[in-house]
Order: sequence, then structure tokens, then C-alpha cells
Amino acid sequence: MTDSTNTPQDAHDKTAQTPVDHAAIDDSITSRREVSGIGAIIRTQPFWVFVAILTIGVVMTFVSDAFLTERNLFNITRNMAFFGIMALGMSAVICTAGIDLSVGSLLGLCGINLALVLQAGWSVEIGFVACIGTAALVGFINGVLIAYVRLAPFVVTLGMLAMARSIAMVISNNKMVYEFGPDQELFEWIGGGSMLGVPNVVWVLTVMTLFFLWVWRYSEWGRWVIAIGGNAHAAKLSGIPVERVIVSVYMVCSICTGIAAFMFIGYTGSATNGMGATYELNVIAASVIGGANLMGGIVYALGAPIGAALVELIRNSLLLAGIPALWQQFFVGLFLILAVLLEQLRNRGGK
Repeated sequence: MTDSTNTPQDAHDKTAQTPVDHAAIDDSITSRREVSGIGAIIRTQPFWVFVAILTIGVVMTFVSDAFLTERNLFNITRNMAFFGIMALGMSAVICTAGIDLSVGSLLGLCGINLALVLQAGWSVEIGFVACIGTAALVGFINGVLIAYVRLAPFVVTLGMLAMARSIAMVISNNKMVYEFGPDQELFEWIGGGSMLGVPNVVWVLTVMTLFFLWVWRYSEWGRWVIAIGGNAHAAKLSGIPVERVIVSVYMVCSICTGIAAFMFIGYTGSATNGMGATYELNVIAASVIGGANLMGGIVYALGAPIGAALVELIRNSLLLAGIPALWQQFFVGLFLILAVLLEQLRNRGGK
């Protein structure tokens, strides 16, 4: 008589032999793409953040006559663009359910390295390569430790936050750098100049936003990132190189920070190792407020600049309204909590 009882090993073997439903995984990935259409747009978080921006703007026109002046709007768009560029990369990291706390310190490290290269007499092109190369190396280290060594993103990037800041202090000898070699005039125009009345850094943010809009909608890499954030195990079963993609995501985040550093140093006209301190808080807030889900799998290209715009608008509005700047982080934190709460309520309503 044959024993028909299934052992746990039999059950495991049967499960292992079951073919992976690639079509279902593909549908799951596709459902997490950025949706289109007016109805879909209205349901997205960036839309309601944009509504909040318009509301604050309307209120501020009555509070301060200086709000709608050309100079003030110029400053708002320029200042928010630096955070927006960094938030584009941070949104990609958050889409994989990760986090990068090192971007603020990395901004300082990239800025110091860039400034020292230019001060040594190298061209602005070489300075740019040095700046982006520094950022890419840091992102690579973060990604490898997270993807292959399996360390927690919070721990790795928190450690890198401290190390990057320390390295910046060492290589700068804790001094300010404000001489940028033979290309100083060109370099400062790139970061602090404008074209057609629009700050150059805003043009850079616009181009990068359009690029990420294409990435999240149409590129294979963007599809893989969203899939990993939705279900990393299912993504691996479908053949996605999860570890390599995660490394690339942290490198992209760091490179975005490097680009922001290049523009920021040109704008300020000096580099100090204290640059970027606590910037990671505003960058993460801009990303999450813009719709990036901390649980992963959801990202909006337009969300990063919209979230950054709200963060900067809060700062600007407080100053014009005569409210102490010490309240800025309070309101940024409040909007961050509200954004996460809104996402939670939307997820519960969709069940």
C-alpha cells in the first residue's frame, strides 16, 4: 500500500517546480507605473500638493505685497530647484523602499572636491567630472553595502553621512574655498546666472524632470525599479537583476546630488565643508510630499519638483509673513506627516 501523505519536502519540491507566472508579475509592475489621464492625475498626490501650493500662493498675495514680485518668484524657483534636483534621485531610492541620509553631507563633499579641483587651475569641465565622479563613487559604495552585503539602508547612509562630512573637513583643512581658477566667471554664471529670466538651475531641473518622466514611463530600468519597490522577491523571480539595479539607484541618487552641488557652488561663489547640513531632511520631505511611497513601488517624476516647491514656498511664506524662520522645519514636518497620512488613507480606501 502506497503512502499518499505529502511531506513538507514534497510540498516544497512541488512549489519549486511550479512555473512562475511572469504575466501576472508583468501586470503587477505595469499597474505601478505612472498613470495618465485627467481622472488619474486628480487621484495622485502631486496634484493635491500642487493645489496646496496654489492655495498658499493665493493667501500670500494678500499677506505680503512682495510675494508676487519678480525678484521673489525668481528666488523661490531658484532655491527650490536645488532641492528638486536632489529629490529626483531620492525619489528613485525611496521607490525601492530604501532611504539615503547621506545626500546632505555628500553635497558638501562634492562641493569641496569640485572647488579644490578648480582652485588648482583645472577647467570647469574637469571640475564637473571630479564632482560627479565623487558622487558616483559614494553612491556605488552605498549601493554595494545595501544590495550585496545586505546592510540596512538607514545604517549605511547614516554612516556615510558622518564619513562624507569628515572627509570634506579633512581635504579642505576646514577652510572656505572661494577661488575657482581661470574659469571662475563661467562657473559662477552656470550656477548663478539665468537665461530668458529663468535661473539656470531651474532649466537644469526642467530637463532632468523631463528625463525622469521618460524613465518612469518608458525605460526598462524605470520598470525594474518600480517592480523592485513593489515586490523585490517577485521581481527577482521574473529575472530582474535586483542587486545591480539597487546599486544603480543609489548611484543615480548620488549623481543627482553631485549635479546639485555643481550648480550650488557656482551660485554661492564659495565652498565650505558645512554645506548641505540637514539638507537630507528637506530632500526626503520633498520626495515623500511629492508622492514617493516610503513602502516602495510608487514614484512620480513631477512629484520631486512639486514637493521641493512646497518646501521652499513654506520657508519663503514664513519670512514674508514675519514668522520666525525657526518654524520652518515644523511646517515641513507637518506637511510630511500629512502626506504620509494621505497615502495611508488612500491605500486603505483602495482595499
